[in-house]
Amino acid sequence: MATEILICTDADLAKELPRFESYILRSGQAALSRHPGWLLVLHQGLSHCPYCLEAREGNTIRGLLPLAYVQSLLFGRFLVSLPYLNSGGVMADDLAIARSLIDRAVQLADDLKVRYLELRHEQPIEHTALIGQITDKVHMRLPLPANSQELWTHLPSKVRNQIRQGQKVNLTIEWGGHELLPLFYDVFSENMRDLGTPAYSLRLFEGILDQFPDRAELAVVRHTSVAVAAALLLHGWGVSEAPSASSLRHYRASNANMLLYWHLLKRTVKRGNQIFDFGRSTNDSSNYRAKKQWGARPEPTAWQYYLRRGSAADLWPDNPKYQRFIRLWQHLPLSATRWIGPWIVRGIP
Repeated sequence: MATEILICTDADLAKELPRFESYILRSGQAALSRHPGWLLVLHQGLSHCPYCLEAREGNTIRGLLPLAYVQSLLFGRFLVSLPYLNSGGVMADDLAIARSLIDRAVQLADDLKVRYLELRHEQPIEHTALIGQITDKVHMRLPLPANSQELWTHLPSKVRNQIRQGQKVNLTIEWGGHELLPLFYDVFSENMRDLGTPAYSLRLFEGILDQFPDRAELAVVRHTSVAVAAALLLHGWGVSEAPSASSLRHYRASNANMLLYWHLLKRTVKRGNQIFDFGRSTNDSSNYRAKKQWGARPEPTAWQYYLRRGSAADLWPDNPKYQRFIRLWQHLPLSATRWIGPWIVRGIP
């Protein structure tokens, strides 16, 4: 039977999501970041135009490729799988199906006249159009035991001591959803400003909680009444991840960040998931070492590109041409960055 490649857009996406979810769960384990429902989140929260390519034989799904069309006056147009998330790209039953999906994505990239098509793979897929590749970052993932007591005993003594120090200064943790969004966003946007990076809009996080009410939650660490650290925790099937976690620089000595991650890990264990994904890091960077101290292990990434114009590295924050902008951003009033930042970052793939 011949394989068809169909394109599902925002008009039909919501009603097709149950079928697509069944497909991604065929192996029994999947991160929530692989769920095609993110296309609706990105559409509502960042105004990205969603496309979900489906490889179908008769009524049987053989592969999926979710894509977001990103466009801005500042940076141009891009086709990405998927913005905000660390993993994306093709899900397919075999290499031939994967290549057929990429063929159609390349055609769509040409039709939309984007600068490039970006597929956030973990393992590369051989395809003649994908001549660009970035592999200098790794996923940091921690296999988890069955209970938090065993997890505690496996942690290095230095990490346990830092967690205890956070407990001694009366840091407390609170879990919730929409009611914690203002506190979460206060911490997140200030931390992003201090890093020199525009922050995503509050609307994006509202969309995540709306789309995944049983699988997305917020954690806020307080020092007395002040929110000093916060995270968005996503629970997939066997895997939990925290794509946005922040702490305030003024409270670094309190070990609020360490206490936050301890509670994220405990929450993941309580959920019954076996893996915690700390996100991507550059090999041997300070961020990499901070995650490694928990016992996280590096796993490969292979972001692949169909380049139509320019370089995939043009918009990366470590590009030297952005260093002046980063330093300027760090000194802007927080109110200004919260107003301007979401408009800027929504156009960055």
